[in-house]
Amino acid sequence: MTRTAIYARFSTQMQREASIEDQVRLCQERATREGWTVTEVFSDMALSGASMLRPGLQGLLEQASRGAFDVVIAEALDRLSRDQADVATLYKRLTFHGVRIVTLAEGEVSELHVGLKGTMNQLFLKDLAAKTRRGLRGRVESGHSGGGNSYGYDVVRRLGPDGLPVTGERTINPTEAAIIRRIFKEFSEGHSPKAIAKRLNAEHVPGPRGELWRDTAIRGHRIRGTGLLNNELYIGRLVWNRLRYMKDPETGKRVSRRNPPEEWITKDVPDLRIIDTHLWHAVKLRQGEIDAEPRVQAIKATKFWEARRKTHLLTGLLRCGCCGGGFASVGKDYLACSAARKLGTCAQNRSFKRGDLEALVLDLLSGRLMQPAAVAAFIAAYGEEVNAGRAEETAKRARLETEQIQISRRLDGLYDAIADGLRTPGLMAKLEELESRKIAVETELSAPLPSPVRLHPGLSEIYRRKVTALAQTLSDPAIRTAALETIRGLINSVTIHVDGERVTVELEGAITALIGLAQPEAVEGLDACSVEVVAGVGFEPTTFRL
Repeated sequence: MTRTAIYARFSTQMQREASIEDQVRLCQERATREGWTVTEVFSDMALSGASMLRPGLQGLLEQASRGAFDVVIAEALDRLSRDQADVATLYKRLTFHGVRIVTLAEGEVSELHVGLKGTMNQLFLKDLAAKTRRGLRGRVESGHSGGGNSYGYDVVRRLGPDGLPVTGERTINPTEAAIIRRIFKEFSEGHSPKAIAKRLNAEHVPGPRGELWRDTAIRGHRIRGTGLLNNELYIGRLVWNRLRYMKDPETGKRVSRRNPPEEWITKDVPDLRIIDTHLWHAVKLRQGEIDAEPRVQAIKATKFWEARRKTHLLTGLLRCGCCGGGFASVGKDYLACSAARKLGTCAQNRSFKRGDLEALVLDLLSGRLMQPAAVAAFIAAYGEEVNAGRAEETAKRARLETEQIQISRRLDGLYDAIADGLRTPGLMAKLEELESRKIAVETELSAPLPSPVRLHPGLSEIYRRKVTALAQTLSDPAIRTAALETIRGLINSVTIHVDGERVTVELEGAITALIGLAQPEAVEGLDACSVEVVAGVGFEPTTFRL
């Protein structure tokens, strides 16, 4: 039996979801002609083929690494990817896992297809990008928006004389324009973007896209022209092509690069002016004064943006028990609720020393999680659940085996009738129906039974020993990164609750990772999202100097 997976994709919102169904149907027909059994269908809707960061494609690669299928069918190679390097990577990874690629357009894909079609698809993307930019430039030259919409404006939706939608037209939103003038005025008077954002949030003024106000959205980047205080559209000047965007080959994410000023396209649009010239210059003057401060100059001299931000043990894992938001650095060694410090929307504004929190979490990981009694209870509960599932699976298999015997007997009777000369249309239709059902039953019965789950009896002690060893390696630069990621993988989240002077830290561990670390061998059949372990501890602030 050849196990087959189907992959389908359409790239833009302009295409129909039925496009996925059409692709899957055609691929299914091809699999049927070849006598292959389709076991998985993966799809991505309205996602570009220029990146591999697509849920459906990543799911396909993950299942391929587990040996879930032997062949991948797609309508064409460009459905899998349009990027030449990504096509080659996909081909190598699937080939490594023993999976063949077959497309309706190219047939079975080989190295030749990867080279030729990958190059053609890459050229298609470049040509499409050039045509898109040409169209956008024409729109900007006529005084219309080149894409996106700035806070303070509404998109004009109307039909042109030709009956088609007119794109790129904007009109001033009076309510938002008043907020923009207020922000410019307060900043020119000496208020910081953080203070302005807090006041707006306290007054429940909706921010851009209806979200909370953030100081970064107000401040932006003066050189790049981002942020409210740097948007020249507010003084009636439309600037296009200030930035270009490129895909980072390592992450697949878009990053911006600043174009030379001579490549910028500038168009005066006085009808869209919100800020007068005097207020604009007052803001620019204050920005210049801030940039000239010795403290700011010293920070810029470090070129901190060129250094990769260090990942700490609790980066991205801390949660505020008051608002549910994340924690951010405040100063060099302290952490605090981001919503409280930057947005002013949370009352929990207390800060905690990073080192103390990390030491406490490591202690919780090794001392509180995976207690012998808790582990024994988990093993018992998990065993009962697995056995219940196995019992149901065994009963289903017994029903299929019984059905297989019955189908075989009925087929033997039909074969005898045909041998005796009875050949009616109804008889032949029944024969085809039974033979088709027999194949389906045999396919289900051919699937191997799940292997037994083996949990080591000394699970908690093995786990505790390994966590202690990992914690000790954090001080070794040579292996710190690997150890750090392993420990971080044991944690789902760390929530900090503050009740007066009492602080409670709640650690939620990922049970799959916890059990996996303690097992001498991999645990099969354990769902990463099925069960969790939670441990909590209360401590006095003076004890841990928080």
